[in-house]
Amino acid sequence: MLRITPAISIAESELEESFIASAGPGGQNVNKVATAVQLRFDVVRSPSLPEPVRLRLIALSGTRLTKDGVLVITGRQYRTQERNRADVRARLVELIREAAVIPKKRRPTRPTRASKERRLEGKKRHASLKKARGRPDV
Repeated sequence: MLRITPAISIAESELEESFIASAGPGGQNVNKVATAVQLRFDVVRSPSLPEPVRLRLIALSGTRLTKDGVLVITGRQYRTQERNRADVRARLVELIREAAVIPKKRRPTRPTRASKERRLEGKKRHASLKKARGRPDV
């Protein structure tokens, strides 16, 4: 089980990992070993995610989400399979934790009278400064 929050856990069977050849650091080792990891997680069909979290995760995923609703995270930052594997899992956990946070509703506000006056005073000061830069009257 991959623990996300106290309420959300994902079974290992829901995660699909494949190892691919990686570019980047590693020298000749890159040509021999498939160190990059591609983690696939079916967001749409996952029984582990509550519906509001699923919807926010779909919105947060962007281009990492396929048309079928599968989240694909690729990790090729490190030279070893193990570290890349840990990296993609950590990124998945972080993404789901971000989706689990309920966004606060924005309460519309108006600027105060004092803030409006300060803004206008600043504009007048700036205008007079620019006016002073002009050619003097002869």
